[in-house]
Amino acid sequence: MVLLGRIHGAFGVRGEIKLESFTEPPRSIFRYQPWTLRDAQGRERELAGARGRETAKGLVAVFPDVEDRDAAEAMRGTEVWAPRSVLPPPKPGEYYWVDLEGLRVVNTEGVDFGVVSHLFSTGVNDVLVARGERERMIPFVEPDYVVSVDFEAGVVTVDWDADF
Repeated sequence: MVLLGRIHGAFGVRGEIKLESFTEPPRSIFRYQPWTLRDAQGRERELAGARGRETAKGLVAVFPDVEDRDAAEAMRGTEVWAPRSVLPPPKPGEYYWVDLEGLRVVNTEGVDFGVVSHLFSTGVNDVLVARGERERMIPFVEPDYVVSVDFEAGVVTVDWDADF
């Protein structure tokens, strides 16, 4: 399963939902249904038929079974998941973050930095977090810092000083 987004609460009074999408572009989240909704207690349920629109304040969704503000607000913090199989294959040179997690990270001198823990976006560029004997945050900028990603070998090679 791949985390596609998160509900941030109600939008207006008619049951519309503020939805943060981790897809690019954000609106494409609606292509990957049905979703599995997972609340803060770990309870899951399937949802199909969600639709939405982009507004100046972000993505707004309408769920078939949410009809008022209270129901929408009760979903705050709920995560939106989908099976990896519903996502299109990445284009050459593109990666799903979930596919990078767990790969070994080594620098060009062969120093082992541990494994990819996760990635996050700064708005300027994405950042790869490698956890080993310590945590390193490496800008995911190809080919400047990320030299190669080899899924067969399970290795990300980076041009990053071991002391940094």
